[in-house]
Amino acid sequence: MRNDNSASIISPESLLDVAALRADTLGVGDVVHFNNAGCGLLAAPVLAAMVDHLQLEASIGGYEASAARAEQVREFYAETAALINCAPENIAFAGSATHAFSTALSAIPFEAGDVILTTRNDFISNQIAFLSLSKRFGVRLVHAPDAPEGGVDVAAMAALMREHRPRLVAATHIPTNSGLVQPVADIGRLCRELDLLYLVDACQSVGQYPIDVAEIGCDLLTATCRKFLRGPRGSGFLYVSDRVLRAGYEPLFIDMYGARWVEPGRYQPVETAARFEDWEFPYAIVLGCAAAARYARQVGMDAIARRTPALAAGLRDRLADLPGVRVLDHGRQLGALVTFAIDGWQPEPFKAAMDARRINSALSFRHFAQFDFGDKDIDWCLRLSPHYYNTEQEVDQVVAAVADLSVAGGSRDDR
Repeated sequence: MRNDNSASIISPESLLDVAALRADTLGVGDVVHFNNAGCGLLAAPVLAAMVDHLQLEASIGGYEASAARAEQVREFYAETAALINCAPENIAFAGSATHAFSTALSAIPFEAGDVILTTRNDFISNQIAFLSLSKRFGVRLVHAPDAPEGGVDVAAMAALMREHRPRLVAATHIPTNSGLVQPVADIGRLCRELDLLYLVDACQSVGQYPIDVAEIGCDLLTATCRKFLRGPRGSGFLYVSDRVLRAGYEPLFIDMYGARWVEPGRYQPVETAARFEDWEFPYAIVLGCAAAARYARQVGMDAIARRTPALAAGLRDRLADLPGVRVLDHGRQLGALVTFAIDGWQPEPFKAAMDARRINSALSFRHFAQFDFGDKDIDWCLRLSPHYYNTEQEVDQVVAAVADLSVAGGSRDDR
């Protein structure tokens, strides 16, 4: 297995060496993987880090292996912090982006009448969590309207901030159901001006774009490691700002790792974002995440941010020219998620037809995105999400497959 440094991955012209990247990616020989918004294919150093640690656990024991690899485990915090421009002490490991998001929400002492201000394009689990808070605590949920070109209307959101003085402002950087990239930094500047708590879901943007939490101006940021970062499943992280830590925010169910039991009737939270972590860790996964963050930084986030959305833009433009295909992505900026509807097919048969051509994709349904899909008047779409290790030839292959299927249509029973 390769474990290249940045010099061997990037040519002197700062263009990605796609052949070298594909040599590090086992799955590219078997499938055309355009489902990186679901799970990216593991890079060889990520797989090696996890397998090596599991072998060590099997050889000497789980507790002993984690103690032996304590320094490497700490690298998860350093590598992740470097990826988003913060200190390691601001990073907490989580089992998923949703786990990180719900843990962050649990730290906010909501009361009846408090307002959560969000957008119409937040991730489904976030929207459900907000509705749950409304149901249990009487929190009011306010959605900022979209601009005509797609994406949140920032001026309208600013007016709602001033009107409602929300307890929390929340935005999803890139929703799972379209290629829209939301202006999270513009929202963050408003939150700083008005001293509002700001939570960003960066699940689809970490590993696809350079992320700078200082530029975004967020108090909390959540992400997964399995998507464009190309880490293992069952992993994510939470960024917690210094001001949130100083203010004493802590998760509702803090455990022995996040706090010290200092007296029979009192505990003391730790000073860092570790207060949002649990004692038990999947150490092989943590080490895989550290390797994934390191690998992304070695490849170069600026180079990734040029190539990945460019591949998607080419795919999107060519799909839009196909008869019977309706590309659904709208917004001032579009990322590497390409969504489209196709005439004459039902969802599962269409995805099965793509699977039969060894093209990985994902389905999205109206219940994933009630506002967005309602506005677009669709019940489902197919999502394609290339990444930097994919090739222009694979884009050709995918477009040709969709073109063939658009002409063929579903079987009579599938329509």
